[in-house]
Amino acid sequence: LQAMSGNEQDWLALRPQEPSPSQCCGGGCKPCIYDVYEKELAEWERAKAMQDKSLLMGKKEQSNNSELNPDTFTAFSVSSVEQLTEDTYQYKFELPGNSSLGLSLGQHIVLRGVVNGLEVQRAYTPISPRNAEGYFEVLIKCYEAGLMSQYIKTWKRGDVVFWRGPFGGFPYQPNKHGELLMLASGTGLAPMIPILQSITDDEEDETFVTLVGCFPTFDKIYLKPLLQDLARYWNIRVFYVLSQETSLEKLPWSYQENTYTGRLNEDLMKTIINSCRRKPFVLICGSSTFNEDMSRYLKAAGIEENSCFVF
Repeated sequence: LQAMSGNEQDWLALRPQEPSPSQCCGGGCKPCIYDVYEKELAEWERAKAMQDKSLLMGKKEQSNNSELNPDTFTAFSVSSVEQLTEDTYQYKFELPGNSSLGLSLGQHIVLRGVVNGLEVQRAYTPISPRNAEGYFEVLIKCYEAGLMSQYIKTWKRGDVVFWRGPFGGFPYQPNKHGELLMLASGTGLAPMIPILQSITDDEEDETFVTLVGCFPTFDKIYLKPLLQDLARYWNIRVFYVLSQETSLEKLPWSYQENTYTGRLNEDLMKTIINSCRRKPFVLICGSSTFNEDMSRYLKAAGIEENSCFVF
């Protein structure tokens, strides 16, 4: 068996590594990490065929120019960590100067973490206002057994974290829909926040919004002060559905009239839709089970599929 020549070994060392399934966040990103790999592999094959390594010199795994980019990961430093509930945290990241992340509404970004030598990627939606300058904020729920959660829980102020994006998003246009019905479970609240803020910031935007936040208990509702502020606007209503609360008596009185106990089921969905002031366009964000259940209940309530958007 002929030993591999030094040149062959050099080229093999430069060959891009195929991503492992744990590196794909499953968020339907364009480009997906696999698309990036295909592109790099094609570049590598071309360079190898021409025996010209300088063709690969432009390839950078990470960029430090602090511009968010869908193809490469960019370093951002953590400027604050705030615990919101027992397992949910709000992380603030620094942006150089007074720059803005420049996301359109409800877009997500992908985080890369390395845990026990294994690279993991997950998608999160910033909750900071779209025009926030010098920073962006992300809401993250940490799971006991989650690989990425183990990495995230170690973050402290000053740590450097790698993100790429943006991806997805809901093409929101002011006054396009009479009423938006937002169905959010847990951290599914994240993509709804920037849309709500853009509506309340724009005096010309008269879209009605009904936000339904589904949480296990009252203590687990995120961002209460922000949601209370938003609910003060004439065109915004906020309801809560608490699956593990049995009675409303223990809740502060300001929450009692807009909170339901139990699960968001078909009957409650019909009640909420009937209370909408106009025929709603529906935004859904939660676990895949939640998204499927909601789509089913909406269909039963006569809401067509083309009047829904699932994050």
